[in-house]
Amino acid sequence: MGSLGWAVAFSVLSAASYAAAAVAQERLAENGQRGLARWAVALLLTGGGVALHVVALNFGTVAVVQALGTLTLLFALPIAAVRYRSRIGRASWIDAILTVVGLALILSLSVESSTPAALAGPAERHLTVVTLAVVAVLTAAARPAGPRLRSVLLAAAAGTAFGISSVLSKAVLAAFTGGGVEAVSPFTAVAVLVFATGGYLLGQLSYGRAGMAAPLATVSVANPIVAATAGVVVFDEGFRFGVPGLFVVAFAAVVMTVGVIGLARRAAATSLADSRDGRNTAPVS
Repeated sequence: MGSLGWAVAFSVLSAASYAAAAVAQERLAENGQRGLARWAVALLLTGGGVALHVVALNFGTVAVVQALGTLTLLFALPIAAVRYRSRIGRASWIDAILTVVGLALILSLSVESSTPAALAGPAERHLTVVTLAVVAVLTAAARPAGPRLRSVLLAAAAGTAFGISSVLSKAVLAAFTGGGVEAVSPFTAVAVLVFATGGYLLGQLSYGRAGMAAPLATVSVANPIVAATAGVVVFDEGFRFGVPGLFVVAFAAVVMTVGVIGLARRAAATSLADSRDGRNTAPVS
């Protein structure tokens, strides 16, 4: 199996682990955040998802791995059906098909990744500064905005932070595999932790009075788009067939985005309906 195959396999396992973690977190919330075993299961599944995601980045391009991360929402369909004893409606199936078709097009045009060179000092600092500036602007713009716009802006900031965290994680992996621990830049390693933590906190803050659908969809879309764009710029990642291939990938990204937004809305609607039945659920970014 080539590097692209391994990237797909680990990305799918990562998405499944994140989806299972969401169920564990929901059950933990239902029990008032009590229970050491429940905490352990939720943390273990989340950590497994993170680890598998990082391993996938070592085999595939940032664009492919991040796009496959949206499968977490797809796995949420059967989990929700079993968890709430509900049927999967036609609209949900359409959203799932759109997501899969978009992903399939992107994968079919992806070029297998060769190990990229680690980021040079100026490049990593420029990327970090630009990202911090974008996140700061989005966060500042969210303060005076209305509830819905505030949620979307904070979610966009979270998605940006998460996306760049994945890009920098790939740079750390490239340096480690090429020269060992000594070759890893402490600056880049710290930046990964800062953006990952900041993205998580901003994602939680985005779930305000405007509901969950808008921020959940925004994070799910912004994350892969930002990461894929940065991957092309930083690592010179590309797709088959040159410019025509890029147009097809752009179309596939639009199709996938429509499906992801629909899946996010239905996931949020399921959680909202469940909370109206008296359960205390926690949003998952």
